[in-house]
Amino acid sequence: MTEVGMWDQEREKQRGKKNQEEKSALLAQDQPLATAPLQVSAGSRAGTQRPQEGAPGEGPGERWGQECRHEGSKRGLACPCLRQGAGRALGPCQLQLGALQGGRQRAVGSRSSAALTAEAAAQTMEPMVFLFMLLKSLIQYPQHVADALDEETRLRMEERAKHLEWERIHLEQEVEQLTQEQLKQVQLLQLLAVAVLLALLLVLWLIGWKNSLSREEDEQDNRGADEEEARNVAANEDNVGNEDVNEAAVAENNNDVANDVQEEEEDDFDDFLGEVVMERIQWPVQDLQRGCEWITDLMDNYTMYFGHVLANSFYPVLQRAIGVGSAFEGWSPREQDVVYSVLIPMTPPRGHSFHLELESEEQRHVRNFRVRVQLECTCSREQQAEDMLCFLHHPEEELSSNQDPSLLDTLCTGSYLDVQKTARWFYQLVRAVWPALPQSHNWHLRLMPSTRSCQFKVSYGQESFRIELFFGVRRGDSAIFVCSQPREAYTASTTWPESYAVAEVEFFKHIARQAPPDSLHLKCLQFFTRLPLGFSFSTYTMKTIVMHLLNITPVSEWRRRDLVVRLLDIINSLHLCLRAKCLHHFIVGNQRLPQDINLPADVQRAEPYNLLQHLAQQPAAHAHALYEYHILYKWFRRILLAEDLPDEGEELWL
Repeated sequence: MTEVGMWDQEREKQRGKKNQEEKSALLAQDQPLATAPLQVSAGSRAGTQRPQEGAPGEGPGERWGQECRHEGSKRGLACPCLRQGAGRALGPCQLQLGALQGGRQRAVGSRSSAALTAEAAAQTMEPMVFLFMLLKSLIQYPQHVADALDEETRLRMEERAKHLEWERIHLEQEVEQLTQEQLKQVQLLQLLAVAVLLALLLVLWLIGWKNSLSREEDEQDNRGADEEEARNVAANEDNVGNEDVNEAAVAENNNDVANDVQEEEEDDFDDFLGEVVMERIQWPVQDLQRGCEWITDLMDNYTMYFGHVLANSFYPVLQRAIGVGSAFEGWSPREQDVVYSVLIPMTPPRGHSFHLELESEEQRHVRNFRVRVQLECTCSREQQAEDMLCFLHHPEEELSSNQDPSLLDTLCTGSYLDVQKTARWFYQLVRAVWPALPQSHNWHLRLMPSTRSCQFKVSYGQESFRIELFFGVRRGDSAIFVCSQPREAYTASTTWPESYAVAEVEFFKHIARQAPPDSLHLKCLQFFTRLPLGFSFSTYTMKTIVMHLLNITPVSEWRRRDLVVRLLDIINSLHLCLRAKCLHHFIVGNQRLPQDINLPADVQRAEPYNLLQHLAQQPAAHAHALYEYHILYKWFRRILLAEDLPDEGEELWL
């Protein structure tokens, strides 16, 4: 036990002893007060004069006649004034006790003296306790240091700073380790997904291989048994020395059979993969062949009636219409409202001739022509028998009164054939001849406005066909025309751009004659003319890429088993062309066209012009085209892998 504790116990004992003595004194006081109440005369209290405050030798209880205001006196307890010291004057509280009997007053006085003695001893000990506690606090609590840190404190602070820095580095290492672990988990999941895909492909390949093997097993066994038996018989008939030859032949035959089986297995897997891709794509349901046949019959009827109406006129002579464009090539970039384009060749009427003039050498990549109309002499005997006047050698008065005006006065601007005037003339012909056609009994004709062609729509109930008539002049006996079809936003009315539509149709017909019945080259073309809709890649650009691939790839390699490979060839070719900013025109300058496609010498020997010339001239357009290609490739990959489809098993519409 410490010294402080001993002092505290001693103080408690003294307080308890003091309280016990006070209680005893109070009990002694209460008993006489009950029998003889204290009496203090009013006169003694009122008539006594208070001494002046601050008189020397006077305490609170030493002022005679002054009433004590301590709480203890009001409760009948011993007044604290008695504790000021022995031998001093009594206060008002003690005056009341003076009226008691003499014996009782002495008893109370003796008890009060004992209580005062104990209280004085306690008050004497309290300063000693205070001094002891003050000394202890000065020893236990350290003094404040000065502003300048001592060496030990500085070392502790540096050690603490190093510890905090180590903890920070340790936390950063833990975070980095956690990030690396998460990255490894992501890579592991990706590898797992690739492994699952490869396993699925392997399972599909094994299923196809087992099916093909089971189909071919019996045939190969029978074939091998028959061949082996035949060789054995021949060997027995010849001599024993032929056994080695037969064994070599059998071994070679077995190798051939094994190679054939392997090739068939690969073909079966590729065919299965192509079938899966075909099923994932919902191809447009279009009966283009029926539409082309109906349009061909309609235009044949139109041509026949055109001949009757224009027999004795000096308007251009209209030849049999030629179907051009995607519909007559066997595909269409549209799901609905297919446009059937038709080119009507024109030849000069009697007494006229056409001369084609290239507009400018600077625009040879565009190759625009003008058709100059020239009058010819018709004074020969044969033409005079036809009751025709020569436009060159007859007076104008006679010509104007006896003969229709020449082509220069009707459809020409100056000496050149005008496209817009010719288009208006076609509109009048189509409207005038329609009632005489057999199709007019059931079908309804509706003409649509156009400045460089004749567009109309025929409908019967829910069925309808949209037709666009172009007209042009053939270059010699070739498949190249100068046509009314425009290439640019604005084309002058006397400008006739060079058209390769007929040559392209003949190329597709050439491919169709050589391709197997299950060839999918048109499906591939239709797929890539509908996929980039909304992008800057034109339909003609995709068509040109496919035509180049058809010209260098055997037509037998466009079947269903080759579908995925051919689709990849097309999109990779697009990427190469965009990076090189170059795609050569398929007809102009192509020395590898089929021989049955007749081209003018200047077209065949011309330098191929670039369809992507604008990308080479505009860097911003080139960057945008590459950006669009990456988006297009993502779409293409999702279609092949059947990713992100709305519902499982739902087919993708082109």
